[in-house]
Amino acid sequence: MKEINEYKVHDNCTIKQAIRQMDIGGIGFCVCVDHEDNVVGVISDGDFRRAVLEGLDLDDNVNQIVNRKYVYLPPIHSREELEDLFVHGAIQHVPIIEKSRLVDIITAEVFYGIDKRVTRKLLDNPVVIMAGGEGKRLDPFTRILPKPLIPIGDDPVIKLIMNEFADFGISSFHISLNDKRRMIKAYFHDHELPFNIEYIEEDEPLGTAGALKLVAGQVDKPLFVTNCDIIVRTDYSEIVNYHQQGAYDFTLVASMRHYVIPYGVCMVGNNGELERIQEKPEYDFLVNTGFYLLNPEILGLIPANTRFDMPDLIGEVQKQGMRIGVFPVSEKSWVDIGQWAEYHKTVSFLTD
Repeated sequence: MKEINEYKVHDNCTIKQAIRQMDIGGIGFCVCVDHEDNVVGVISDGDFRRAVLEGLDLDDNVNQIVNRKYVYLPPIHSREELEDLFVHGAIQHVPIIEKSRLVDIITAEVFYGIDKRVTRKLLDNPVVIMAGGEGKRLDPFTRILPKPLIPIGDDPVIKLIMNEFADFGISSFHISLNDKRRMIKAYFHDHELPFNIEYIEEDEPLGTAGALKLVAGQVDKPLFVTNCDIIVRTDYSEIVNYHQQGAYDFTLVASMRHYVIPYGVCMVGNNGELERIQEKPEYDFLVNTGFYLLNPEILGLIPANTRFDMPDLIGEVQKQGMRIGVFPVSEKSWVDIGQWAEYHKTVSFLTD
């Protein structure tokens, strides 16, 4: 574990501050303590999602979302006690507490070792990776390499995306191709990966959703759709559960994004008179990540052989009176390598 204080938040902080601290810890979990460092409760990324979906103000006190009915173990415990909590308690994090103070956190992934699939619900949903774009945001890099083969460490981004799905047992992929398709196919031909890959080849650019029409009739359960220049790190089985329990036709994964205007913002009244200056205002938004889960029936709304973008599809879903859910993830759960500044941050984040 990192320094244990990285997994603590104080009970006088805001929900927003707790979410940021959870991102720093990087395990989707933190412990709330009082002014004397005594543990008062725990917070998970699920608590964060519920806060967003319930419309809570992120500037509210963190006590609004703290779980005070948590399980924990003392420093002296058995492996059997831990395993019982992970298996039968269906939890991913066990705080170790001594005299009301947090001394450690044991995660299911650490407990079971490097095979994360041991503690994750396995899925068999098909996946479509939209890899046919030109990657103009990464020009001139993509004049040479197709966007899906942009390297992050030792692997191209498309392999990292597929690995994330493989952690949940998913091995069936449809990959839409257009720009530099031969290079992408050559990569998979030269690398024997444990995936079942079907190619969706566009004759003409079909936009960010048009190629999905080409898999209509080939899938019979909700399918994941992801852009090829983003990685979402969260529990994909929770997305499926959210989609099914909410009876949604289309689920959009959205990431919290925090923005600070680095200037004093002028509030101007009538006739251009200054009312006040708001110094460095901060704003929070839920941003579309380019990661979706949709029912097969949605594919019937896409016109054939026509350029059709994802906003067009979302608008058509709404027009038909179908239900669209929003599944929120924290800021660091989403990395976007589609532009240079984000690419460099992503390389640093994923390879540290």
